[in-house]
Amino acid sequence: MTPAHRDRAEPGALGLVLARSTRLLGAEPFFMEFITGMEESLVARDMSVLLHVVPTYEEEIAAYRRWTEGGLVDAVVVVNLTEGDRRPAVLRELGLPAVLVGTWRDDPGLPTVRTDDRGPVRDAMGRLAELGHRVIARVAGPRSLLHTQARTAAQQEECREAGIEAVVVDGDYTAESGARLTAELLKRNPRPTAILYDNDVMAVAGLATAKDLGLEVPADLSLIAWDDSTLCRLASPPLTTMTVDVHRYGVLVAEAALDHIDGRPAAERWSPTAHFVQRGTTGPAPA
Repeated sequence: MTPAHRDRAEPGALGLVLARSTRLLGAEPFFMEFITGMEESLVARDMSVLLHVVPTYEEEIAAYRRWTEGGLVDAVVVVNLTEGDRRPAVLRELGLPAVLVGTWRDDPGLPTVRTDDRGPVRDAMGRLAELGHRVIARVAGPRSLLHTQARTAAQQEECREAGIEAVVVDGDYTAESGARLTAELLKRNPRPTAILYDNDVMAVAGLATAKDLGLEVPADLSLIAWDDSTLCRLASPPLTTMTVDVHRYGVLVAEAALDHIDGRPAAERWSPTAHFVQRGTTGPAPA
């Protein structure tokens, strides 16, 4: 039974498969807020989000095949797009309605909710440069992700234009990688005087590591987290962030999926743009 043949008296579902550690999912607030936004748009249609967590992209594809065969979902949302991503082609082959979320370089042949990852990074680098920082590091997400690549390119471009050094290390969004990579960066010569983290969990861990190493934040080191959360606001000092309205992001994605399910033309949608929120972890570069 395909989604098109589902008994429309049955409640519908929008599928979301996350290829990631269940432990990480529990620690990172982003996806819970994202799903809440999706649910807000679906409730009036008596639909819900069917969430499935798997360890690999291959198992994610296998889940799409099972869902299609069983008619379990009306559409799926695909996140964390990668270089050479097979998932859009597989979903077109299956005939399973899908919405791609995030950075995508070409026309994927599927509805998308696009994200500007470059502009906010350039904004963050520019603000740090204005504060006198000359070596700026970033603890990035996995290199295979297209949004990671877009952020890295933007960081390098902005720093090159400003005549300052850009350093990038690859994290995996966990607190462990945030702590370990922060410690490694702070051993460099010259060491960075500012670090941007690609999520809140790594940033909070990095702040704790910097303090453990005897550095004062922001007098000795400025820090910025991508994605705001309660973790950032309760940190000491509270973390400066590149803040995204994640709830609104989820609402837009669900709206795009409903348009696709209903056969309406796919309108171009963009996720809310991350914007700089100054708190207690950014300041002038140390003299």
